Amino acid sequence: MVYRICRRLLLVIYGILFRLEAKGLENVPSEGPVILASNHLSNFDPPTVGIKVPRKVHYMAKAELFDVPLLGTLIRNLGAFPVKRGGVSKDSIRGAIALLKDGGVMGIFPEGTRNSKSESGKKGAAMIALRSGATVIPVKVTGTYKLFRKMRVTYGKPVDLTAFIDHPSSYTLEQVTAEIMSAIRKLS
Repeated sequence: MVYRICRRLLLVIYGILFRLEAKGLENVPSEGPVILASNHLSNFDPPTVGIKVPRKVHYMAKAELFDVPLLGTLIRNLGAFPVKRGGVSKDSIRGAIALLKDGGVMGIFPEGTRNSKSESGKKGAAMIALRSGATVIPVKVTGTYKLFRKMRVTYGKPVDLTAFIDHPSSYTLEQVTAEIMSAIRKLS
């Protein structure tokens, strides 16, 4: 209930303030496990990536946020779950995989940090995708989050990971991560 109300409110706010436009929403499956793997420009990105998707999108958020009165309760109701700083904990990975195996949608920023100039990404998205069997949708956020300037979020076609399913290794995770990052960069 809280998620639906906040989503509708943010659709209006983002529509007015950032003229948010979505392209390729038909590429996001209407059911089953989905990872939305996006570039990361700003703290505004989680709502930008998620509010146009008709399904509830979950995110990892730093654990300290859950200790803040009211904020912790709010973000938990909005679908966030805690992750410890300095690396992703086994509990966070298990939680993400369980969420996906239950058919949920998760937003991930493989760059690992905002405004990354790096061409590579972190291996967490690849590992979660392979272990959960989730469909990976590359997402690209473009724009500057300046008031009344257009922001666009583009959802690409699913990344084909079938060649990597039976070969879980560190090298495989690097290859899958490279595939995901390449698919994100190729989006216009």
